[in-house]
Amino acid sequence: MARNITPRSQDYSQWYLDIIKVAELADYAPVRGCMVIRPTGYAVWEIIQAKFDKAFKETGHVNAYFPLLIPSSYLQKEAEHVEGFAPECAVVTHAGGEKLEEPFVVRPTSETVIGAMFSKWVQSWRDLPLLINQWCNVMRWEKRPRLFLRTSEFLWQEGHTAHATRDEAEAETKKMLGVYAKIMKEDLALPIVEGVKSAGERFPGALDTYTCETMVSDTKALQAGTSHFLGQNFAKAFEIQFQDANGDQQFAWTTSWGVSTRMIGAVIMTHSDDDGLILPPRIAPTKVVIVPISKDDAKFAEMSAKAHELADKLCAVLGPLSVKVDEQNHMRPADRFFYHLQKGVPLRLELGEKDAANEAVRSVRRDTGAKEDLKWAELPERVPAILDDIQKSLYEKACAFRDANTYEVDSYEALKAQLAKGGWVKCFFAGSVEDEKKIKEETQATVRCYPLAEKDRVGTCVYTGKEGAHLAIFSKSY
Repeated sequence: MARNITPRSQDYSQWYLDIIKVAELADYAPVRGCMVIRPTGYAVWEIIQAKFDKAFKETGHVNAYFPLLIPSSYLQKEAEHVEGFAPECAVVTHAGGEKLEEPFVVRPTSETVIGAMFSKWVQSWRDLPLLINQWCNVMRWEKRPRLFLRTSEFLWQEGHTAHATRDEAEAETKKMLGVYAKIMKEDLALPIVEGVKSAGERFPGALDTYTCETMVSDTKALQAGTSHFLGQNFAKAFEIQFQDANGDQQFAWTTSWGVSTRMIGAVIMTHSDDDGLILPPRIAPTKVVIVPISKDDAKFAEMSAKAHELADKLCAVLGPLSVKVDEQNHMRPADRFFYHLQKGVPLRLELGEKDAANEAVRSVRRDTGAKEDLKWAELPERVPAILDDIQKSLYEKACAFRDANTYEVDSYEALKAQLAKGGWVKCFFAGSVEDEKKIKEETQATVRCYPLAEKDRVGTCVYTGKEGAHLAIFSKSY
């Protein structure tokens, strides 16, 4: 079986696209900048979506749905917001064969339309907090699209909440960042660093943007999810007011937060290798594949039946549909093995005639290639343990790679020199938005975040020389 994957060291961008192709995750759509998510890719998204949806509901949020089309006048109400999104907007000007009196913007994000609805629903302090989430598609017209990472249309969730006080809204913003980080670390095995964005990288219209930044295998950064403290900007623009316990009129404090299908891109670029996709077991649609092997048709039928029996026992432990039996006996065993290896199945169980005679299977890990003979009777106990170890190992490997490619410098010249080599670079920074733009022009890198875990560290800004600057991470990014 041909590999059909460009080596990562030769052309990283093509390697990434080749992984998506051989793993059958997605394909380019006939609409410019859009993608078709294929069944395997969508199955991964459904698993990720279910994990986040459960966590949102456990924290008191409920799902709703809002319109795809937003009156263009809504975007004009929050000046910084419209300025930030105007270049990416797709606008509907005609419908039903006629020109519309007011154009509609195809949803780039929903703060405006949800703000308009919140203003109708919130009258009293008793109506708060209002905790809403929606799963939907959005459109942001991309000039340089890349499957999963940046496409004109993508799938995501966007949470929107309204609160009576600033403290409650800020606590909500940070809480949802924590929800994101926990799932990304524990289930997607991403080496997340939680931080707050600089002024130049902040969400348009927000007072603060918190982020989950991850390092992928070419040492660049990827923003995996964000949580925004919007203050009262959107509440004032859309008159989200309520009567407080003292009878006074107050503006609500709002938040918004979102993660999207770009997380799948992060997983691909963090864990995969030159042979194909590697998926953490907790988000793999197929966690285990059993491959019966025999040149004799009658014996193959016997082993296939046994493989299905073993699969049923494993599904009872791992969950329905999580174990598949490969009956492609028209293919050579090596090609069958490689087929599942390329598609990222975490664990392969080989069942040959000698294995069957010993009431055993040969297990092969996707992450390391390590092999182990397992007795049939011990599979319900050993297989989950192996999958747990794969999950843990992938996360630890990703974190070790991040740490090995993170550097700290104390001058602007050193910052530029290290950014030219790659990786994440830590330094103290207190520059303005204009300073950030100049640095980006010179280095193609941005402030990814001020890491929360090191928020108490202060020093001399490498760019301005100001004292009391906080520690920042600079990196080139996707």
